[in-house]
Amino acid sequence: MPYHILVGSYTNEIVTLTFDPAGPSLEVTSKLQVGHHPSWIASSPDYPGYAWTGLEQADGRVVTLEVGEQGRLKKLAEVSSAGSDPCHLLVHNGEVIIANYSSGTVSFLPAHRDPSLAAKQTAISIQLSGSGPNTERQEGSHPHQVYLQEEYGELFVADLGADKVLRLTKTRDGSWKVIGEIDFSTIEPGGGPRHLAFLNGDMYTLLELTSRLTRHRVPRLPNTPTFVTSTPTMSQPLPQPNPMLAAEILIPPLTTSFPTPYIYISNRNDPSPEGDIISIFSPGDRSDGLQLVNEVRTGLKHVRGILFGGNDGRYLVAGGAQGGGVKIFERTDGGRGLREVVRNEGVEAPTGFAWV
Repeated sequence: MPYHILVGSYTNEIVTLTFDPAGPSLEVTSKLQVGHHPSWIASSPDYPGYAWTGLEQADGRVVTLEVGEQGRLKKLAEVSSAGSDPCHLLVHNGEVIIANYSSGTVSFLPAHRDPSLAAKQTAISIQLSGSGPNTERQEGSHPHQVYLQEEYGELFVADLGADKVLRLTKTRDGSWKVIGEIDFSTIEPGGGPRHLAFLNGDMYTLLELTSRLTRHRVPRLPNTPTFVTSTPTMSQPLPQPNPMLAAEILIPPLTTSFPTPYIYISNRNDPSPEGDIISIFSPGDRSDGLQLVNEVRTGLKHVRGILFGGNDGRYLVAGGAQGGGVKIFERTDGGRGLREVVRNEGVEAPTGFAWV
């Protein structure tokens, strides 16, 4: 069964790849010019046949896309993101939630399939504040991910610039409000929280600027989060400061084929000629620390986005924004390993993905 994958990029277009495991093959089947740097693509099972992307530019834009047969795209609408450089989007329960990196704002936009309605929407934004000790990257607030913790009904925002993760809940009038934060300034100053993921009530946060992985026990409010541990994202980290930057963290849902949880992390700018690594961690039980169980050389340069898809989440797509194109890996050894299945080196500057 072929799969279709949308590829965001640091170009002006989104590419659709068709992945056929039987071949195996990975072919470009369509392209669509959408605007400057559509780096992240968001889709949702609530809106089959649609996707959204942000244009990373000073006057940030959000583009609504229709996904047709074989993943072919049609641009339906484009509106303001109410901020600068939208780098991450989330679509849930009738909303597109946007992290505007440079302006330090989180924005909320109604999700509409009807292009006439989508083109008329105006985003509502929340201005964040704060800074950190890294004067080049933390001069102000820089939200880098919006993450919905559905069990708690909370929105978590990783703020790279302010060394914190914000917690938001909805008020009675349906708007979002900041109701708490998890501070990293004392445990990992200058770390720069980029992305996070949850497993069994624990929050795992990827710190971009120091390439570290942290674990917090995060109960429901008003209970207080507890810091558990912190570890490098690789077995042989370079002395700080260095040009390596951790990028993505994924904890795929458990399935019958993969019943044991693992944490997958992409690392960028590795000086090795074999390319960047994807690190695989075991969370252990709740009393343990984090165990690095594998490092997989990708042959890709500047691995920014990775994403699981396919039957039972068996496959992982990864891209090299600065070289190597796009590759599909298959999970092996119950999820402890990754095996390259197929590649397409012709895709330029891939940064993010959506399986559709």
